[in-house]
Amino acid sequence: MVAKKNKPPSAKAHLPFIVGNKFKRQDLHVKQKKARDSIRRDERFKRKREEDKNPELRRERLARNVPMTIDKKRMWDDEEGDGLNVSVDVEQLRRRRMEAAEAADAMDEDMPGEEAAESDDDADSMLGDSDDEMEDTEHSRARSVSAAPSVAVSTTSTTTNLDLTPESLALKFPTLFTDEAPPTPKILVTTSLNSTLHAEANLLCGLFPNSVYIPRSAHRYGHKFSVREIAKFATNRNYTALVVMKEDAKKPTGMSIVHLPAGPTLHFSIANWVEGKKLPGHGNPTNHYPELILNNFRTPLGLLTARLFLTLFPPQPELQGRQVVTLHNQRDYVFVRRHRYVFRDKRVTEKSVVGPDGEKVQGVEEIRAGLQELGPRFTLKLRRVDKGIGRAGSQGDDALQWEWKAHMEKKRTRFNL
Repeated sequence: MVAKKNKPPSAKAHLPFIVGNKFKRQDLHVKQKKARDSIRRDERFKRKREEDKNPELRRERLARNVPMTIDKKRMWDDEEGDGLNVSVDVEQLRRRRMEAAEAADAMDEDMPGEEAAESDDDADSMLGDSDDEMEDTEHSRARSVSAAPSVAVSTTSTTTNLDLTPESLALKFPTLFTDEAPPTPKILVTTSLNSTLHAEANLLCGLFPNSVYIPRSAHRYGHKFSVREIAKFATNRNYTALVVMKEDAKKPTGMSIVHLPAGPTLHFSIANWVEGKKLPGHGNPTNHYPELILNNFRTPLGLLTARLFLTLFPPQPELQGRQVVTLHNQRDYVFVRRHRYVFRDKRVTEKSVVGPDGEKVQGVEEIRAGLQELGPRFTLKLRRVDKGIGRAGSQGDDALQWEWKAHMEKKRTRFNL
């Protein structure tokens, strides 16, 4: 049997004329689509042959065809400040301040002789103060050097560097931003009154190590404990955090995290809650301490959120468990995922690991990483930040530190975290 020879696409397939017959019109549409696909396929293979001969063409094409996303169009506030209501990149803010300090030092070095002598006389008249200032400047320079951005390779291009935390933020929340070694997390998980989220609360206990779930009494004759009373109870028993889940229509819709003993309190809304057993190809979690990945928290408010989540996980993960919890911030939505990973040999049909530049990563050509999601999977959005414990526990003018407003999303390229 002679094989059927593929005929070239008909010239009529490229003509945009309209046919009155419906079936001929459908046939013409199919021919036009086949012709377009054939031309694109030929162009793609032709480009591949040329790029195999000259790899520089591939680099130029990848550098030219960079997709323009909303994240790349992100706009920062022009205000010079490090408050929670200002959307400013803390790394760029630190760099600008260091450049300003270097420029001021350069101007002092270029001062005329008379002005320099007058400044020396002023310094001699206040020896004690000058020594203190010198120590402060040396201390600040040492801190700036130690707070330089890390050069370690991360899983994404934008990472979270908690060393760049502004001093005003550390002074406002001293119990959260402290130089002392953080204690081992001990978390109390509970729900709102008359709640049915018992299974979901137990899943959170599996996500946060060293956590315990205590249901709130819903009996009509029982005492209705408030969040402040529960926080006082937990503080007396050396708990470090309190997590309160909220529900609507028997589904989790909110979560409040209280940093004990004195706050702050961050309120989140929950969306897209999926249990681990409903995920395709899911795995069963173990009791090992997971690793924690914090991605793309770049503003002072983002660093506050990342620091709070950092206190919920032990600082020494158990690597033999091969579990990792990822909190990825994208457009002010925090995606929470938990996986188990494994390193295995690359199969013949698989490709090697490729870096951001499109080249193979040296040293891991024959290694691949496999992921298995454990769950639960959900998405958080920050709604409110209280300085004290809960909404009613914050008193004073600065009780409400930050609150989400509807007008904040009018500019699609401005984000808060």
